[in-house]
Amino acid sequence: MKEEKKLTKSMSMTDVLFLSMGAMLGWGWVVLSGDWISQAGFLGTAIAFGLGGLLVIFIGLTYAELAAAIPETGGGLVFVVRAFNKRLGYIAAWSVLFGYVSVITFEAVALPTVIDYVIPVNRLGYLWSMGGFDIYLTWALIGSVGAIILTSLNYFGVKPATIMQNILTAAVVLIGLVLVVGGFGSGNTPILQSLHGDGIGGVMTVLIMVPFLFVGFDVIPQIASEVKAPPKFIGRILIISIIVSIVFYVLIGFGVSVGLSPAELTTTNLATADAMGNLFNSRVFANIIVIAGVAGIITSWNAFIIGGSRILYAMAIRDMIPSWFAYIHPKYNTPTHGIIFLGLLGFLAPLLGHSALNWFVNAGGIGIVVGYLIVSLSFMKLRKTEPKLERPYKIKYWKTTGILAIILSVLFITLYMPGMPSSLIWPIEWLIVGGWYLIGLVLYFIGSGNNSKQENRQEHTDAV
Repeated sequence: MKEEKKLTKSMSMTDVLFLSMGAMLGWGWVVLSGDWISQAGFLGTAIAFGLGGLLVIFIGLTYAELAAAIPETGGGLVFVVRAFNKRLGYIAAWSVLFGYVSVITFEAVALPTVIDYVIPVNRLGYLWSMGGFDIYLTWALIGSVGAIILTSLNYFGVKPATIMQNILTAAVVLIGLVLVVGGFGSGNTPILQSLHGDGIGGVMTVLIMVPFLFVGFDVIPQIASEVKAPPKFIGRILIISIIVSIVFYVLIGFGVSVGLSPAELTTTNLATADAMGNLFNSRVFANIIVIAGVAGIITSWNAFIIGGSRILYAMAIRDMIPSWFAYIHPKYNTPTHGIIFLGLLGFLAPLLGHSALNWFVNAGGIGIVVGYLIVSLSFMKLRKTEPKLERPYKIKYWKTTGILAIILSVLFITLYMPGMPSSLIWPIEWLIVGGWYLIGLVLYFIGSGNNSKQENRQEHTDAV
């Protein structure tokens, strides 16, 4: 492993909590809620988030213990390498990074979508069509400019990014709660609409989205070495952020099921905003939800630039990918090359158009769960091979937790497989998955090849 220039401890526990919650409460609750209720109804949505949330909690408990015990930059990568080897660690890290990149690209496409809802974009400069969606330069530039702004914000230091994260995450939660209050005050009964879902198939359709929507808590282990707090609190705050996010999503489902009729659910483009408008009989309130959605886009986008750049940095210092990604800016103390790489992906994503929203949600989800499975196995392995490892946040029933995390991860992976009602779409979503791992394979050989050349040069120098 290369000599590491340490990242400084600059993040408080409040920063960590809002970073994780902001990552999980992005734009999905605004744009996807109509699909949840129309496919599964409120009851089915609550069941899907309950089951999916259970998976995330068990996975989160394994991460919580490991992050507190091994608070190093890179999170899951560090755990897997310590438990097994570099190759498996690489697969785990590249898989989780796939989830991060899927969110970054998702948000880059979501930004022009939401802006277009409030202020219709004058479509100029036709580029091409993809997935039945016409892509115009003026529309795509909104997402690309957003990528430039967020990349720049992270480039110049983590503190400005965390301050923005705290403010906007608080705004998202408060505005979401306004929708819930409106739902409780309406007098309608969402349970009746639960019968309009598609049964088990509808629940599974929502369930497959859950890993994507909850990817974010694992940003905490990625930045564990930068947290100014005792390690045991890192584990606690991770679990708290998951539970709060589960409750938030279920409550949003409640508000939408009350605010929109089954007929309205079939025609709405932004269900949460339209439900808010109906509940308060005001277009202004609908636009407020959209503003919260913009804030959510920024918070999750920002969180995954922070977390993703740390994964790239951790991989690079272990000679898994080119050393270019290991660069730490001498003044701003940020892994700027990783930030630039992720910013470039966000810059290009809007060129794929609106159809990319669902592609990224589904394809990125499988990478997330594969990464979680490998970390769960590492949790079990380290409990056996390093029983005396100091664990400030120690899981009491670790065998049960680890086994359930593994079983649930495997079950979630099967949901993406051909033949399942929620399988990935052929060819586009499987091509995205295959393309991502092909890129990872190329980078691995480049990184490993450079490392071998350096070792050979060192051996030659020593011999001389």
